Amino acid sequence: MRIINRKPSRSTGIALAIMPFIATAIAFAVASHYRRLDNPADKLLPSLEQMGATFWRMAFVPDKRSGDLLLWTDTLDSLIRLGTGIGLATALALIFGILIGFIPHMRVTLAPYIATFSLIPPITILPILFITFGLGELSKVMLIVVGTAPVMMRSTAQAVMDIPRELVIKAETLGAGVVQMVSRLVLPQILPKLITAIRLGLVPAWIFLISAEAIASTSGLGYRIFLVRRYLAMDVILPYVLWITLLAFLIDRLLLMISKRAFPWHHLGGESL
Repeated sequence: MRIINRKPSRSTGIALAIMPFIATAIAFAVASHYRRLDNPADKLLPSLEQMGATFWRMAFVPDKRSGDLLLWTDTLDSLIRLGTGIGLATALALIFGILIGFIPHMRVTLAPYIATFSLIPPITILPILFITFGLGELSKVMLIVVGTAPVMMRSTAQAVMDIPRELVIKAETLGAGVVQMVSRLVLPQILPKLITAIRLGLVPAWIFLISAEAIASTSGLGYRIFLVRRYLAMDVILPYVLWITLLAFLIDRLLLMISKRAFPWHHLGGESL
């Protein structure tokens, strides 16, 4: 049997999935060990034990100045900003995606504009957002919206346009109005694809969030990373990076699980990444 037709068992698949992570941890531990042999005070590659102790302190020891558990305070603030930004972007993608994909006049009017707007690097307009919305929470949320909504709109509009024309004709023949077709035909077809668009949009959303928090914030995961960088505190930076990666992974898996539970028919064709 050819290798492309052979699928690993569940236990083998789990072992294979874990191997790259173990290899990375071992490589880091070895590099850290040999680097600290030359300089025990080296800060670039802290030991796994040192990072674990720092993570515990950030998560479970109240800060002497504020009394907060810094890791959880930063995480909550960042997730609120991320959730608000992605929520607004999803609402815009759903509304404008349906308008552009389902109504030809709206497609001709808005599609070129949104396609052009989606090509603007969001980081370049960050100063404009700070000037317009100030240095508070709104500017950070708007950066996520500006950075993710246009691409999600285009993806949603394309999903609407991919609906077979025969289904639309059948709905019209049965006397369905535009509102009925949107609610009974379009939404069920595009919602699983919208979840996929959200999952893909979360990648740049995290980048924009961390960038905004690094520039103008007094809390958040990005703020903490850029605050301690001046002290070369890699024992804080690396655990925070790993924590952000874990949060992103868990959110992505949660969205995939919701999609499979709510729209099982959409995942019948094969495996979902």
